[in-house]
Amino acid sequence: MITKRIIPCLDVRDGKVVKGINFTGLREISSPVELAEYYSANGADELVFYDITASSDGRKIFTDILRETAKSVFIPLTVGGGINTVADFDRVLKCGADKVSVNSGAIRNPSLVGEAAKLYGDQCVVLSVDIKRVDGVFRVFAKGGRENTGLEAIEWIKRCVGNGAGEVVVNSIDTDGVKKGFDIEMLSAVCDAVSVPVIASGGAGCVNDFITLFKTLPKVDAGLAASIFHFGEVKIKDLKQVMKNNGIPARI
Repeated sequence: MITKRIIPCLDVRDGKVVKGINFTGLREISSPVELAEYYSANGADELVFYDITASSDGRKIFTDILRETAKSVFIPLTVGGGINTVADFDRVLKCGADKVSVNSGAIRNPSLVGEAAKLYGDQCVVLSVDIKRVDGVFRVFAKGGRENTGLEAIEWIKRCVGNGAGEVVVNSIDTDGVKKGFDIEMLSAVCDAVSVPVIASGGAGCVNDFITLFKTLPKVDAGLAASIFHFGEVKIKDLKQVMKNNGIPARI
């Protein structure tokens, strides 16, 4: 069986890692470089670095802090925030990223996914989708969850995967930061729609939430979380041991 990945997420604003609830009420936590070093040494399979206000501020990602972070890790690093062109892909990859996450940039320019996949390969292009239920429909949100695009999420994901996105991060705004479990219904719909790796994001509050995720949805490839790892509520090595005890393949 393919090993399930555990991925901490560094939401970075003004050079500091921050975390909030339902994408709001952000508070500072720590230096992304220090946290990246810690996670790289303590069992994380990959790391995600999001410059969370780059798109809404209309600016490029901070490359200096990204370079320092990339130097600190010896695991795959996915980077997103303000990715609007293939030149942005190139710049971030040259800073040390292994994969590039695109969200609002793909919404503005749907051909971006295909262009980047042709240049750098499908495995390099990660589609990150912020999804919220609106009148019972899964809708895609842009600019860090601030703007309803009106796009139906499952069709949007299928379209981008068809264009070359090699992986999908499903960010549930409804469950983000609430710590009551992953959005199983939303993730199930995405897993049924595409065959590329799906990463679950938003809602993890304890070890059992990951066990429930992987047991209920074997197609999910990875679980991503932020605050429970940042604040030491769940230690990745402990989580992986519980996964192994429950028959879920993990890199120990």
